[in-house]
Amino acid sequence: MSMNLGSIDRILRIVIGVAALTFAMMSNHELAVWGFLGVVPLGTAVIGWCPAYLPFGIKTCKTN
Repeated sequence: MSMNLGSIDRILRIVIGVAALTFAMMSNHELAVWGFLGVVPLGTAVIGWCPAYLPFGIKTCKTN
């Protein structure tokens, strides 16, 4: 499993994941429970690999 996320992609995923989780925990909105899906972009950012990129051959990281 090689990395396929670049630094900008990872930073954006962290920001989106944290924002979604914050919304889920702080909001009383009926759809706030969907904010817990923010774990997915946060997890992919931490490991640096996105399984959804594999079928399309997408890589946002720099290659050697």
